[in-house]
Amino acid sequence: MIGSLRKAAFGPALIASVILIPFARLTAQTAPGAIRIEVDVTRAPQKILHAHLQIPVQPGPLVLCYPEWIPGEHMPSGPITNVAGLKFASDGKMIPWRRDLLDMFAFHLDIPQGVKFLDVDLDFLLSAASSGFSAGSSATAFLNLLSWNQVLVYPQGYPAANLTFVPSLKLPAGWKFGTALPGAKQNGDTIDFPAVSLETLIDSPVLTGRYFRAIQITPGQYPSHEIDIAADSAAALAMTPETQMHFHQLVAETGALFGTRHYRDYHFLLTLSDDVAHFGLEHHESSDDRTSERSLIEDAGRIDFAGLLPHEFVHSWNGKFRRPADLISSDYHEPMKDDLLWVYEGLTEYFGNVLTARSGLWNPQQAREDIARLAATADHRPGRSWRPLQDTADSAVFLYNADPDWVNWRRSTDFYEESELLWLDVDATLRRLTKNQKSMNDFCLAFFSGPSGQPDLKTYTFEDVVAALNGVASYDWSKFLRTRLDSVSPNTPVESIENSGWKLVYNEQPNELEENRDSVNKRVTLTFSIGLTLYDEGSIEDVVYDGPSYKAGIGPGMKVKAVNGQQFSPQVLKDAIDAAKATTTPIQLIVANGAQVETYSINYHGGLLYPHLERDESRPDFLGDILHPLTP
Repeated sequence: MIGSLRKAAFGPALIASVILIPFARLTAQTAPGAIRIEVDVTRAPQKILHAHLQIPVQPGPLVLCYPEWIPGEHMPSGPITNVAGLKFASDGKMIPWRRDLLDMFAFHLDIPQGVKFLDVDLDFLLSAASSGFSAGSSATAFLNLLSWNQVLVYPQGYPAANLTFVPSLKLPAGWKFGTALPGAKQNGDTIDFPAVSLETLIDSPVLTGRYFRAIQITPGQYPSHEIDIAADSAAALAMTPETQMHFHQLVAETGALFGTRHYRDYHFLLTLSDDVAHFGLEHHESSDDRTSERSLIEDAGRIDFAGLLPHEFVHSWNGKFRRPADLISSDYHEPMKDDLLWVYEGLTEYFGNVLTARSGLWNPQQAREDIARLAATADHRPGRSWRPLQDTADSAVFLYNADPDWVNWRRSTDFYEESELLWLDVDATLRRLTKNQKSMNDFCLAFFSGPSGQPDLKTYTFEDVVAALNGVASYDWSKFLRTRLDSVSPNTPVESIENSGWKLVYNEQPNELEENRDSVNKRVTLTFSIGLTLYDEGSIEDVVYDGPSYKAGIGPGMKVKAVNGQQFSPQVLKDAIDAAKATTTPIQLIVANGAQVETYSINYHGGLLYPHLERDESRPDFLGDILHPLTP
């Protein structure tokens, strides 16, 4: 941790000279000159990157750091385990190094007299699992998403904004690229960029690929907005004109919602592959969006990933321009505090899905189905009886990496989905207080205002959020928010829907969004009936604590083999649940638990149940107004 001295164990040649220099002392010194970084992507199909850095140095102790706290990942997730071949040298002579014994991301060196430049070589191994953030797999035989934090080290003690890097890339023959980094100059397969700060570099990933397409979605407008697509096949690049128009509308809707754009131009970096980590990571002038290969050309995939780009785009305002003060890390080494993630991620989740509807990527019915799914899931999450919503944000550092089993009892990063319902409740309350004259739209115009153009950063606190809400409509917003954040089992899921003019109901008609998601993930969601989710081949993903399957003795990780004497299939299980309505006989499952095979009896007779929204004509339809486009 910067600002403290550490004693580390070194070999005899180093122990006398290497100490960790306090941050305050280093910031008073002039930052080193420009650091050159050259990244060779030509072996990305082999799942490895080569990087060479040249760092200006002075004789004496030096501490180099590998980025640990990556903005947007909210935890010390820097993928240091994938670093190999780390070597330090000057004029061909190796310089020994030692890792700090308390800080695994810091490396100690003693620079000899006369040395002015340190050569650093390292490889980054891309053979990670298809999950995670920048640590997740990002390369296939045909593409790679380069996150610069993967392939560099930097001198400790300087703010990232004060360190200058001069980057270049070497791509496989014929590959193309997209990035928000300005000023790229291409010579053959080598791309050179002008000098930028370390902060800008890490905030500007580069998408590369053999099958590549760049689509201008606001042609002739300033700033420009481009979707750069790399895919595992040429066919996957075929975005329809209709989908392009929806993304054009998305840009128009964000302009109406926020009123200003704090970027020079914007690049959606869209990776289409079944063999990379699927997620989204926000950057100020771009977003790293990864989803299934055929998401643009098959309806199920298109509907499933529809909210990804709107969510990450909203982060350009909420998360990059405006950011919780405790989520600021000046040098990727200082720990972040996640207590306001219910604003950073929750408000982004809310407006990301609202904009998905306003832009036409979802129709209004699909948007309502998604809200019903979220509310019903929260309502069937017994972990809400002991872990308040606030703690899901406070605990994000480890909840992000929690296993999916028992998620309903443990809880997960619920500051995304449940906070979406919280902000729906805020929006409906603002509309009720002002007779639908003011809303969260007005909050956004005020809270995210500022000069357009260059990227900027303006922090906020809980008190700032409360003050901004009071600027729209006077109310005890502090109590309103703290009650929902700090209480266990608050009525927020149902309350937010009822306050917006609708009711949460259950019937036997499948929820369109849930059914689509299950189809994409080859999963069966029976949370609202027998209380479990399982995969198409029978493996049980999760069991609702104290629900019917739990009471029968079934747990996650088991595998269903047969249902009422028939070989298991999803349809056989659904038919058995439906048939149980007309009898008092329990549903019989033969389930394997490791080597043990046993029969379990589920005493449930309520039939298949799925959540939906039903209009409450006694209340104003605020939700209809919320989902309605702001632009023609």
